[in-house]
Amino acid sequence: MNNLKGLGVALITPFNENLSVDFAALEKLINYNTENGTDFLVVLGTTAEAATLSKDEKQEVIDHVIKINNGRLPLVLGIGGNNTHEVKKQIQETDLSQFSAVLSVSPYYNKPNQEGLYQHYKTLAETEKKIIIYNVPSRTGQNIETATTLRLAKDFPNLFMIKEAAPNILQYFDILRQKPPHFSLVSGDDEYTLPVTLAGGDGVISVVGQAYPKEFSTMLKFAFAGKVREAYEIHNKLVEITRLIFAEGNPCGIKAVLAEMGIVKNYLRLPLVPASESLNRKIRENLSI
Repeated sequence: MNNLKGLGVALITPFNENLSVDFAALEKLINYNTENGTDFLVVLGTTAEAATLSKDEKQEVIDHVIKINNGRLPLVLGIGGNNTHEVKKQIQETDLSQFSAVLSVSPYYNKPNQEGLYQHYKTLAETEKKIIIYNVPSRTGQNIETATTLRLAKDFPNLFMIKEAAPNILQYFDILRQKPPHFSLVSGDDEYTLPVTLAGGDGVISVVGQAYPKEFSTMLKFAFAGKVREAYEIHNKLVEITRLIFAEGNPCGIKAVLAEMGIVKNYLRLPLVPASESLNRKIRENLSI
């Protein structure tokens, strides 16, 4: 039974001015989402600036999220990388008892071909843990093609879902049309969420959704109920702020939004920097949807 349906949010990691992890703000963010319609939380994904966190910090974030969530929502943990056997080892050695699944991004920088991508996820599937494939070519430099995704879905039942973020929406539709019944697709692109869900997707793992959980979750409930006009009314209200938060990269945009809302402070770790004043001004103008 897949409990990862609807609005999943890729949590940011809030920082203090000295760039230590702001655990009080993280608590505020978790409570804001659990109380306003979010269906599950994704911990230590790309949006969390996980690449800039030490091993100890990552464990502290995990422990804090588990404590504050207190079983209210299903949790997903990001464990990915471009060293296949190291990723497999991390999955095997991590206590996943509080997590419904692992979200594992496809190998970046190495740029493996399709057989290499298949063998990477085949190796991770040997852990027998529930794993979500994450395809985000804009970050990894390599697309997991539809045929490869379908091959993995058919060969390994524990590779039960894909977070699809290919730039071509037709790829989402091709997977939905041909996938086996047990396999699920969620959008990894906030703006594609509604059309992909209406086409048979199971929702989204969202960035902007953590700032607008009530609106995003309501839109998805309308979509699942076939209330297309009502869903698109909310979608259209969200489009402008969604585009703005990605205008200078992620998570600088969503941190600017959440800072304006008073949920977190607007600090990022290098090599990322805060949104420009120009973008901040546009965000302030479009904050109310």
